[in-house]
Amino acid sequence: MGGKRQSRSTSGEPKWNPLPNALGIAAVTYIAVDYLRELNPPLHEKIQPWLWGFLALACALRAPFYPYWKREVKSIGPFVLSVFFMLGALTIEAFSVQFVTTVLGLDWHWKTSPLPDTGQWLLLYLNEKLPIQVVELLRAPLVGLHHYLILFLMLCFSVLFGCAKAPGVGIGARYMTSMGIGRLLRVMTFLPTILPSARPWCAHARFRTASHPHPWAQKYFTPYTSDPELVRKLLKVDEAFAAPVGDYPPEFVPNWGSMQFLVNILRPPDPAVYPNSKNESWFTTLKRAGGGCNDLIFSGHILVSVLTAMAWTEAYPGWTSGLIWVLVLHSAQREIRERHHYSTDVTAGLYMGVFLWWLTSFIWSKNDERKALRSKLMMRMEDALVKAAKDGDIEKIRTILSDVEKAGQESLRLETKEKIIAGTILGTTLGMALLAFVWTANG
Repeated sequence: MGGKRQSRSTSGEPKWNPLPNALGIAAVTYIAVDYLRELNPPLHEKIQPWLWGFLALACALRAPFYPYWKREVKSIGPFVLSVFFMLGALTIEAFSVQFVTTVLGLDWHWKTSPLPDTGQWLLLYLNEKLPIQVVELLRAPLVGLHHYLILFLMLCFSVLFGCAKAPGVGIGARYMTSMGIGRLLRVMTFLPTILPSARPWCAHARFRTASHPHPWAQKYFTPYTSDPELVRKLLKVDEAFAAPVGDYPPEFVPNWGSMQFLVNILRPPDPAVYPNSKNESWFTTLKRAGGGCNDLIFSGHILVSVLTAMAWTEAYPGWTSGLIWVLVLHSAQREIRERHHYSTDVTAGLYMGVFLWWLTSFIWSKNDERKALRSKLMMRMEDALVKAAKDGDIEKIRTILSDVEKAGQESLRLETKEKIIAGTILGTTLGMALLAFVWTANG
């Protein structure tokens, strides 16, 4: 599975024995136990708490013997910044999703046909040709978004067992930075052009907003949807000239104080139509739907799953990483099969995840930077080393080699104050990451 590490012990430091195979066993056990929710729910409810308790206890017992806390402390700054960057990107995405779903009104979502998707056609064709057992396996909900998030957290904590290269918060910083960039790129992709959902009933089921289009859409979109000649004329004059089509009621405008500018973006529900929404705040309006009901390019679920697979492939290569890639492909076909996304969204999510993980390699990498530093220093001192050898200056040679060796060493000891600070900040930031994952579990 993962490459083995040499056990290190420094003066006064407890002996630390890596367990490089622990992560693969834990991951497979977690996926297997969690799938019991489909096969035997009562048994799943009994076993899962014991599994989580065992994993938490194992981490707690290993933490005092972990020799790389110094690296974790040094990486806290980038980790905290990555958390806030990801949360900011998710906030921007949430506002954008709400806007593109509500601006055209609920009737548009219901009446607009889904786009033709050859990927969906292919899966329906395979349903007719493949054995029923294979089709049932493809339909089975083996893993969901939260599984990939938990697998990633397990990878981060696996540094305690020597499975992945420290620091664990460095892996986290890279993952969340990649996700934040991906979310912003996603907004830039789906916001300019609004595409209909592959599930026409979704908006009616999940959103409470006006059935008619927003005044912006009434002026710039709906007049030109039925007559091609109007579109031709629009191209010539390059101005919105047509009168609005239909007689629509006025927009509901609540009093949101300093956040009043969000009314046209979030388009809150009218209490006359939805009595339970009286005096609803902008935040309640934003968080209720939990996700968009038009096509969002690219798939956020696939982005998360690919980032998890890429992190495992780099930090813990082996058959376990290969299994995660198989699960990613299974999730991809389910996204298309269940019409959560079109095939193009899934395809774009696959290559964007790979690209973004490569893009952020400067934050954390499996490569040993200390070895690279020693190599560079040796190259710079090559001339001096050759000269000392020619002169027979043994002491000079020893000094040069000692300097090169010290360049690759690090102090592993933490003072008591540093341990308290490290524990507090790491606990807080990892808690923030967990909350962010829970709050965004719908993609």
